[in-house]
Amino acid sequence: MISSQLLNTIQLGVKSLLLHKLRSGLTMLGIIFGVCSVIAMLAIGEGASYEAQERIKRLGSTNIIINSFKPPEQNQDDTSNNRSFEIQYGLTYDDAGRLQRTIPGVLHVMPMRIIRENIRFGRRQEPGQVIGTLSNYPEIQGLEMARGRFISQTDEKHQRNVCVITAGLAQRLFPYQDPLQSTIRVQAIYYQVIGIVRETGTLEQRPQRSQTDGDPVDNNVYIPLSTARSRFGETLVRRNSGSFSAERVELHRIIVKMRDTDAVIAAEPQIKQLLTRFHDQNDYELIVPLQLLREAEATKRMFNIVLGSIAAISLLVGGIGIMNIMLATVTERTREIGVRRALGAKKKDIITQFLIETIVLSIGGGLIGVVLGIVTPLMVSFFTQMVTVVTPWSVILAFGISGLTGVVFGLYPASQAAKLDPIEALRHE
Repeated sequence: MISSQLLNTIQLGVKSLLLHKLRSGLTMLGIIFGVCSVIAMLAIGEGASYEAQERIKRLGSTNIIINSFKPPEQNQDDTSNNRSFEIQYGLTYDDAGRLQRTIPGVLHVMPMRIIRENIRFGRRQEPGQVIGTLSNYPEIQGLEMARGRFISQTDEKHQRNVCVITAGLAQRLFPYQDPLQSTIRVQAIYYQVIGIVRETGTLEQRPQRSQTDGDPVDNNVYIPLSTARSRFGETLVRRNSGSFSAERVELHRIIVKMRDTDAVIAAEPQIKQLLTRFHDQNDYELIVPLQLLREAEATKRMFNIVLGSIAAISLLVGGIGIMNIMLATVTERTREIGVRRALGAKKKDIITQFLIETIVLSIGGGLIGVVLGIVTPLMVSFFTQMVTVVTPWSVILAFGISGLTGVVFGLYPASQAAKLDPIEALRHE
């Protein structure tokens, strides 16, 4: 229970602030902007980190991704020599078999062929990529079926011309009709659409050699791997003025799904060692989403510390402003303090009165700052389509610091007021 004396002291402090509304409001601005900036900046940083981590999580924390990679020296040869030649590089079907047989803790090995082609239906045409893969691709990549079914082992065995397309591609190619049981054309081959998947919209699904292209990342067509090998072969011919080059790549990507995260850590060096034995050139690259996720989490923590520290400076400035105003108030109210002391008020009563005033200023400013700090990220998301995440701990942290600011920066002016000699205070003009 609050004693009547303390209640009277609180009322006196609030009345004193209300007598100077403009000054009190301006004093609170530093706290308001400080709390608002802490919450808003942490929300923006959290949102950016959330997006990055979600992209990595979609790749699978227990997956190891191996991409075919054209060696830089061969890229240089392409431009320097004006002749016809064939280059062979990248991953092979033998690599996929060795990984399945040799690496401990492997659950699945998913070989993939990725071919950049135009997807056609009637007069409509969309640039995209044809992905030759196996039936357990959705399980490994976390792909969700929207309608229909994914390719099956029977489709793979009989090299059927069936396909599954992403929802975005379905909307663009089939705006006025049902895509299921319709056929699309890739080169001169027709494929029956048997399913639609929800696209993830991540660049990681695209082949390494085309990540800089500007085509939509959700224009994917999934077909059986055996069909892709039969229909497209393993050689890509590129023609330049006066010459042509042929690139032979058996597999563009292999996804290795491990038993758990511990197996991922142990398998990474083993996979590197195995591939090095059978590849004379550096024509592959490993991507370990688990490592990327941990790096993103570490970056997030550092980013939040930096943003929080920058925003906390605003709170420090607001606290200094409160102390400055309260010191001026002590000088202005010296006679009032003398009268209160003469009427029997103790030093702790004077300290309590001035401390309450600073706490009211800081908590009041903190509450307003919390509201603005929550609204600001929502406005940023609305106008910029940027993801922002307001976490409870950031609100509690910002509001807690604002209250602490009032106590810390209010103690000195309150103690200075209490130290005044009552007789000298009464003489003060």
